[in-house]
Amino acid sequence: MTKRQIEVFTAGCPVCEPAVALVNEMACPDCEVTVHNLQESGSVQANKYGLKAVPAVVVDGTLVSCCDTPGPTREALAEAGIGQRL
Repeated sequence: MTKRQIEVFTAGCPVCEPAVALVNEMACPDCEVTVHNLQESGSVQANKYGLKAVPAVVVDGTLVSCCDTPGPTREALAEAGIGQRL
């Protein structure tokens, strides 16, 4: 039987724990959940998906849209006032 492949990428920190718990809570018997702690291993898989931030979830080889955040950008930081005098 084919199972839905779910990968959760974390930094092994308390900030990522709720995402892991949520995925495990929502997973059904047809789901196979793998957690990659990037502090220990998993960087090859993270690079494969182009992850820029954690936690991140990949389902059947596709990064979930809510996890497709690149992190801070120069433009967003400038818009927030960084680098500008008060």
